[in-house]
Amino acid sequence: MSDAVQSYILTQDLRDLLAQEISTLKKQNILLQQSVREQKTIAAAVNEELFLELLEVGDTLEVLLDYLANNSTPSSEFIQRLPKSLGAVQCKFLNILKKRQVTTIEIEGTQPDFNLCRVVEREIRTDLADQTITKVVRKGFYLDEKVLRPIEIITSKLE
Repeated sequence: MSDAVQSYILTQDLRDLLAQEISTLKKQNILLQQSVREQKTIAAAVNEELFLELLEVGDTLEVLLDYLANNSTPSSEFIQRLPKSLGAVQCKFLNILKKRQVTTIEIEGTQPDFNLCRVVEREIRTDLADQTITKVVRKGFYLDEKVLRPIEIITSKLE
């Protein structure tokens, strides 16, 4: 191998052009770093808002659980209000999801759409056509247009 040193001669115009391009790249780098910092700040604020909303849901559930823990025989008034209270908690939770483009998948008809449904069990039902939905076990959700979690269902089978 040769230990020859190669040298390049740059004209003043070429040096000026390279210096200008390096300066431009440095400015772009600074702008990108600022943009990344801003995006991190925005993401942190969005996460903080989500966590605060979820904590409200948790607080409501905690009040209900504390009442049940401290009252071995809950009043009939509490028992009557319980479904409405839990429904309000569920509504609040679903609204939190909806604000983030997470929506419930709705089933149309009695036959499963296997792009939206997952069969978790089959039950013998001679009074229904094969693969008729007999029960929704767990709701499914979209995230924007994507299936986040399919609906879990039970379907009929003839034998």
